[in-house]
Amino acid sequence: MSDDGQFGLSVIVFVGSVFSPYYAWARRKGTSDPDNHCALNVALYHRNSKRWCMTERGRKHCSRDAKRYVIGPSEVSWDGVALNIRVNEVSAPIPRRIVGHIRIEPDRLFCFSTPIHPQGKHRWGPIAPTARIEVDLTDPAQQWTGTAYVDSNEGDEPIENAFHEWDWSRSLMRNGSTAVLYDMRFKDQGSSTLALLFNKQGGIDTFSPPERKLLPRTGWHVSRGMRSSSKVEITEQLEDTPFYQRAILKSELLGETVSSFHESLSIPRLVSPVVRAMLPWRMPRKL
Repeated sequence: MSDDGQFGLSVIVFVGSVFSPYYAWARRKGTSDPDNHCALNVALYHRNSKRWCMTERGRKHCSRDAKRYVIGPSEVSWDGVALNIRVNEVSAPIPRRIVGHIRIEPDRLFCFSTPIHPQGKHRWGPIAPTARIEVDLTDPAQQWTGTAYVDSNEGDEPIENAFHEWDWSRSLMRNGSTAVLYDMRFKDQGSSTLALLFNKQGGIDTFSPPERKLLPRTGWHVSRGMRSSSKVEITEQLEDTPFYQRAILKSELLGETVSSFHESLSIPRLVSPVVRAMLPWRMPRKL
């Protein structure tokens, strides 16, 4: 998010894209090579230049090592100080370009990962709970700086094998710490909540999460909730899709009024044959 709150950006780098209908169809055929289903998802949020792209690419278009990951014409690399993302992508079905350079410099790197399912086959952890971002795009023309957050999810099985739905949020506290809430409902009807506070000195603390407040369903009727000590306000709806929503919320956490980046995912919606048939219109594939 930019320092003035006018611009927002989300970047997701996929190896074995969890949202990919092509990957799901390949698994059904028994030919599921994750390196054959890679993608760079970029979402820009500004009232005059909102854009979203996610083109999946096969193995011959991609390569990666410890410091560099090439996905077609785009590239993610680590220079020892910052994460550099060179974007050259086109949205679909309406072709609009996203071209330029994004630099993310962590305040501190964390080596932390925790299971988010009792069987341990799905894991999550922040790499940089707080960071600075510099955005320099030529198309659309944008130059801005702001605060950033970097994390990682990984799994040893399809997401639908374990989860029913989840809510996730990230809140920047007054002292520079980052609070993360992960509210998960599992396929077997169980549930779990992670409430973690990452401070700028490298410490990690747990805290008692407040009560979960149900929020109005989205336009696509995706259910969602946020843990807060007071009423939750939806200040900006960033994404509203058949299976996923992303919003900026105002709530109360640990005695502070916070602005939170919040996401909800409905797995039954994601795996619906109708939704998977719709996704190629937004997520084309380059063989």
